[in-house]
Formats: sequence, C-alpha cells, structure tokens
Amino acid sequence: MEFSLIILRQTILMSLFMLIGYLLYRGKKIDAQGSKSIAALLVWAVIPANVVKSCLLPYSSERMAQMAQCFFLAAAVLMIAMVISRICFRKDPVAQFAASFSNAGFIGIPLVQASLGDGAVFFLIGIIILLNLLQWTYGAKLLKGESEKLSIKSILLNPVTISAVAGVGLFALRLGDRFPPLLTSLVSGVAALNTPLAMIVLGVYLAQTELGHLFTSGRLYFLSAVRLLLIPAVTIPVILLLPGTHDMKMTLMIAAAAPVGANVAVYSQLYNRNYMYACETVTQSTLLSILTLPLMCALAGMVLR
Repeated sequence: MEFSLIILRQTILMSLFMLIGYLLYRGKKIDAQGSKSIAALLVWAVIPANVVKSCLLPYSSERMAQMAQCFFLAAAVLMIAMVISRICFRKDPVAQFAASFSNAGFIGIPLVQASLGDGAVFFLIGIIILLNLLQWTYGAKLLKGESEKLSIKSILLNPVTISAVAGVGLFALRLGDRFPPLLTSLVSGVAALNTPLAMIVLGVYLAQTELGHLFTSGRLYFLSAVRLLLIPAVTIPVILLLPGTHDMKMTLMIAAAAPVGANVAVYSQLYNRNYMYACETVTQSTLLSILTLPLMCALAGMVLR
C-alpha cells in the first residue's frame, strides 16, 4: 500500500507540472520552439548537474566499493532493458528508447527512500549516471537513425560523460563533501529544475496530442507491458545471480520496474522524432505503474530473500 501511495503522489505531482505546460501552450504563452529550447537546457545543463550532484558525498572505501558494484549491477539491468527493447521494437526507435530507459530518478528516488531508507538512494548513482550516458549515446543514435555512427568523440565529449567523470572524480578524490558551498548550491539549484522543466515540456507536448488516443492505442499498451512487466520480470533472476546486498538489488529492481523516463520526449523533440508519441509513452506507463510497480517489487522482494 505504501508503494502505491508514493507512486500516486508522484504521479499527481507530475500531472500538476504537466498541467502548467499544457495551460501555457493552450494560452499561447509558449510554443513548440520554446519547449525545444527548454529541452536543450535540460540536456546541456540540468541533467549534467544531476549527475554531479549525485556524487557530492563523503568518501569512504566501503562506499567506493559499493559504487563500483552498483555500476556493474546497473550495467546488467540496463543491458537487459536495451536487449528486450531491441527485440520487441526493432522498427520503432522511439519505442526502443522509451522501453530501454526508465524514470529511475523521479519515481525511483522517493520509492527507495520510503521503502529502504535515505542511505539506499546512494545505490541509484550508478544507474542514473549510466542511464543518462546511454541516452546521450545509444539513445541519440537510435533517434538519429541506424546510419548514424557513434564516434569516440561523441561518447567522450558530451555533457553527460563530462559530468559523470567530474562527479566520480570529485568523489574519488574525497572532495565530494568538501565542494565549495556556493558551487554546491549552484549545482543543487540547477539539478532541482529537472523534474519541473521536464514535465512542463511534456505538458506542452500533451497540449498538441489527442488525449483519447492515449487509452485506445494497442501499441502504447504493448510498450507499457514491456517496460513495466517484461523487463523487470527478466531482471529479477539475473540480479539474483549477481553479487550485491539485498538493499542494493532491491534499489535497482525499483529502477528497473519504473515507468518510461520523461527524457524520451525531450530527446525525440531534439532529434525531430514523433515527440507526441513519446509523450504518450511516458504518460500512459506512469499511470499504469501505480498498479505494476508494487506488484513487481513485491515479487522481487520474495525472490531476493
């Protein structure tokens, strides 16, 4: 019941942010080009700030070992999602992106805090960094087209990779908790823009879509089933066999079972894909996750014990 209440609260909050974007567009205070500029702000400043912020922690050798373990487990979880998405949506790059990358931050963090405690949020660092990095590289390649080649330059010299190296470097050099207060406030302030800006952009997208289609499209229901049921179901036995603590595995399970991340719409607009369709994948999967997330996490809890 607690899971359901938290998801419901987060869904209501997301809906209110989206309503702001919806009303701004309907009131002609913002247009599609304006939302594209906000999307660029998210990709180039807000998401990198989130990555750095997640690493501004006191150093300990135990935490360093846990971080390495988290990256390993997170890579396995994301690989499962990408492979399944590739198989299920070979000819639909937007659906591949949507099913591959969950809303591990906005939905995942409050669920982890409520069920496992504040300390367990640290276990999300690996998947949040890898998720953002893979969206920028693999995800961008999907949306640009199969002919697009990934170059070493595009992998290394992009805002997410640079911010990930900077964040992990600060933590490894034991500077995470000694970062200048002014800069810490700056990073935290920019990072805090992520949820409201992303959802406002989604509200602008929704204002341009036919809402009835959201609940009648078989393609959307199939995508939600893959994201919310198939991917977490396959993830459970895999992480059961991998090393890691119970709390670490349950944290990553919550991330694996979370709905479609809002960035699919952001990236779809940046690369001129069908961002209205992308927005529908986020909205429908988030609503359905009220039912599926508690179910999948309860199942994972029984298996991992």
